[in-house]
Amino acid sequence: MTIKTTLSFTDRHHRFLMEQVENGVFATASAGVAAAIEDMMRAEEERRLMLGALADVIRERMATPLEEYVDEDDVFGPAFAAIEAADE
Repeated sequence: MTIKTTLSFTDRHHRFLMEQVENGVFATASAGVAAAIEDMMRAEEERRLMLGALADVIRERMATPLEEYVDEDDVFGPAFAAIEAADE
């Protein structure tokens, strides 16, 4: 279903959209706007999926028993020592 609506653009956005239509990138200005909205929808879905995956990792890490944690000095100590030695 197609719905007619009125949109307002800045001169810059309108000029770019019309250039895209003139260059054959889009058949019409409406097609260009629809493509931009599709891109926004796709980006939002990717963001939602990434945030969900990140939340899953955080939940997994929060469930890690404290005795399984590693000491930061054991992990980063050799790197810091190498940096200090390089500065001397």
